[in-house]
Amino acid sequence: SKISTNKLYHKDATELSPHVELPLHQVRMYQRSGEEGAHHRQRRSWVWNQFFVLEEYMGDEPLYVGKLHSDVDKGEGQVKYVLNGEGATSIFTIDENTGDIHATKRLDREEQAYYTLRAQARHRHTNLPVEPESEFVIKVQDINDNEPKFLDGPYSARVPEMAPVGTSVVTVVATDADDPTYGNSARVVYSILEGQPYFSVEPRTGVVRTALPNMDREAREQYLLVIQAKDMVGQMGGLSGTTSVTVTLTDVNDNPPHFSRKSYQFSVPESLPVATTVAKIKALDSDVGPNAEMEYRIVDGDGLGLFRITPDPDTQEGLITLQKGLDFETKSSYTLRVEASNRNIDLRFLSLGPFSDTATVRLNVQNVDEPPVFSSPFSKMVISEEATVGTTIGTIFAHDPDSTNSPIRYSIDRNTDLERFFNIDATTGVISTAKPLDREVNAVHNITIFATEILDPLQVGKGVVLITVTDINDNAPVFAIEYETYLCESARPGQVIETISAVDRDQPQSGHRFFFSLTAEAAGNLNFTLRDNKDNTASVLTKRGGFQRRHQNMYRLPVLIMDNGSPALSSTNTLSIRVCDCDPDGIPQSCGSENSMLSAGLSTGALIAILACILTLLVLVLLIVTMQRRRKKEPLILDEERDVRENIVRYDDEGGGEEDTEAFDMVALRNLNVVRESGSKNRRDVTPEVPTLFSSSRPPPDNGIFREFIWDRLKEADVDPSAPPYDSLQTYAFEGSGSAAESLSSLDSLSIDSEQNYDYLSDWGPRFKKLADLYGHSNGGNLFAS
Repeated sequence: SKISTNKLYHKDATELSPHVELPLHQVRMYQRSGEEGAHHRQRRSWVWNQFFVLEEYMGDEPLYVGKLHSDVDKGEGQVKYVLNGEGATSIFTIDENTGDIHATKRLDREEQAYYTLRAQARHRHTNLPVEPESEFVIKVQDINDNEPKFLDGPYSARVPEMAPVGTSVVTVVATDADDPTYGNSARVVYSILEGQPYFSVEPRTGVVRTALPNMDREAREQYLLVIQAKDMVGQMGGLSGTTSVTVTLTDVNDNPPHFSRKSYQFSVPESLPVATTVAKIKALDSDVGPNAEMEYRIVDGDGLGLFRITPDPDTQEGLITLQKGLDFETKSSYTLRVEASNRNIDLRFLSLGPFSDTATVRLNVQNVDEPPVFSSPFSKMVISEEATVGTTIGTIFAHDPDSTNSPIRYSIDRNTDLERFFNIDATTGVISTAKPLDREVNAVHNITIFATEILDPLQVGKGVVLITVTDINDNAPVFAIEYETYLCESARPGQVIETISAVDRDQPQSGHRFFFSLTAEAAGNLNFTLRDNKDNTASVLTKRGGFQRRHQNMYRLPVLIMDNGSPALSSTNTLSIRVCDCDPDGIPQSCGSENSMLSAGLSTGALIAILACILTLLVLVLLIVTMQRRRKKEPLILDEERDVRENIVRYDDEGGGEEDTEAFDMVALRNLNVVRESGSKNRRDVTPEVPTLFSSSRPPPDNGIFREFIWDRLKEADVDPSAPPYDSLQTYAFEGSGSAAESLSSLDSLSIDSEQNYDYLSDWGPRFKKLADLYGHSNGGNLFAS
C-alpha cells in the first residue's frame, strides 16, 4: 500500500517515529503468508533508505537523527537495539532501549557525504536477534559553508590594442565545494570589482571582455582586474571569493614613423674609404617589435650613386654608407632626400595616414691633406735582358690631389729591390736599369714606388710597377741529364745504345729546336755514329761489333748540340760509354775494373772516406794516450829549485794585517849565507811561537838547512826591532798589528822584555806540571828552551 505521509509506520499503521522526516518512497515493507483468506501475517524484515542529518551542527546536546522500533518490542524491556557500521559508537550512538539515534560529533559533508550503518534488534537476556540485520544510510545534509574559489588564479591575459568592444580576453572559473544538487549553495555568479569601464565579465560564464573601444597601448599597456565569484546566485548571505587578472595590451602597427627633424647635416672627410658609414639617422615609431621595423631609401638628391642607406636591424637606424671615393676638390657637398617607412603595415590603420616620412640629409665633404695619387696604381713595363746599365724602362707619374699641388719626389722601396737592379729619377719618375739583368735568374721584378710630397714628406703615395725581362739567346743547350751509357760486348753494328736530349735555359718565342752532331774530331771514329732524330733528340749507334773490356772498358764520345737562336749557340757535351759483360737479354752484369767494388755496394770514394775516418780515430787515440803518460811522469813533490815560500803562504798564512804592506824578502830565503847584524833592542811587533805547540798541522819540509836558517832568523827577529816583518814568521801565531783580532794565541814568545807570568800553572795540579816547567819563571828558560 502507498502511504502519503512523510513518516515511517508499522503493520498496524500506528506511528513509530514521529520525529523522522523521510521522503515518500521510504516506507516500512512487510509480506503476507499462510492460507488464502487467513488474516495471520508474518513480518519478514526491516528496510530503510536514508536518514538526514544537518552538517556543521554546533549545539551543546547530541543531534537527534531518528528512531528505530521493532514490532517485537512490546515495551516490556525485553528488546535492545544495536547499531554497527561507519561511525557507529564513534559518531552515531543508539539508545538500546528506545532505539533513538544521535550524532555526537560535528559532521562535514565536504569530508563525507553519507554513512552506511546496520541496525539489529536483539533479545536483552539471550542476545539473540529478534529481527534480521538491516542496512540503512545516514546522509549529511549540506549547508552553505564554502565560499567559491579560483583554483587557476591569479590570471594573466593579452589582448591586442585597439580591439573592438566585446573582444574575449580570458575566462575565469570559480568552484564551490558545497552540494550542487541541493539548493543554491554552489550556484556561482561573477562580477567585476576593479577594471571598469575598460573590461566586463559575464555573470554566469566568467568570460572577461573588452568594454571600451580604441584602447591604446602607447597610452597604457597594462590593466589589473579584480573578479568576484559569489554563491547563492549572488543573493544576500552568499559567500564570495576574488581573483586578479592582469591584462596586457599587445602592439599593433597603428603609429606611422616620423623623423624628429626635417633636415640633418653631417661632415664627411674626403679620405674615408669605400663602404664606411658616414651618417646615421632614425625615424621614430611608438610601436614596438616587428611593427617598428623600418625601411629606408634615398628618393632624391645629387648623391644617388655615391651613397647608400640601409636599416640597422638592432637599432632601426638608417645607416648612410659611402659607395665611391670622395674628392673635396671635385665636389664639396651632397644633398639627399631620405624616406623612412614601416616594413609591416596593418591595412586596418591605413586610414590614419601614410606610414612613411621624409627628411633631407646634407653631407659636407671636408678637405683632407691626401697623399700623392698615381695616374695608374699598377704599371707594367718590359725590358730585354741584354739591356745595358742605364737603359730607360718606362716612366710613372703621380700628382698631389690637394689644391696645394705639392711637387712630388719619387723613390724605390728597396725592400722590393734588394739587389738594386733599378733606379728612378726622383723628379721625372723615369725608371732605368742599374745592373745587368738575367732573365734566367729573375724573369719578373715587382717593385714598389714611393711618391712623396716635397712640402709635406709625411704624405706618401704608393704605386706598383711590374717589370718583365724578355729573353735573348744567351745560353747554349746541354745534355738534359747526366747519362750513364752501357755497351754490351756482344753489341752488333748499327745498334742504338743511347737516345739523348737537350735542355736550354732560354725560352724562345717559337720554342726550342736542337741540332745534334759529332764534333769534327769524332766524326771519323770507327766505333760510334750519331743520328739526329729531328725531334730534339738524337740516337747514338755502334759502327762495329766485337767490343772487349780487356782492350778498352771506357769510350768518350763528344757531341755537339746547337740551338735555333739568333745568333745560334752550341756546346760540346761528352758522352761516357762503358763496355759491360751482358746477359743474353742485354742487361749489363759487370762493367770495367770497378765492377767488384760496385757489386759490393761501395764505390772507391766511399771506401777512401771510410779509411780516412778510421785513420783519424787512431791518431786521436794515440794523442790521448801520450798526454796521459806525460802527466803520470810529472813529480808530485816540488823540486828544490822551486820557491818553497809559496807553499807556506798559500796554506797557512793569514797575513800581517792591514798595516803589513812591506814585501817579503825572497833574497833572505834564497841566500842562506846572509847574516843580519843583531841589534841590541828587542823586537815587539812579532811574537814568535813555539814550533812544538803552535805549528801548523802540515809538517814542514824535511830540510835541515832550511830549518836551521828559519831558527836563526827567528832568534834575530825576536831581539832586533829594526828587522823587517817576515810573513813566514807571522804564519802560525801573528795576524799583524792592524788586525782587530790581533794574535790568535793567548801566549807570547818569551823575550827579555816579556811581562807574562805563568807561575800560576804550578797551582793547577799534576796535570799541568809539564806546562809549568816549560813556561814558569822558575824554569829560567825561554819559550823555545825545550
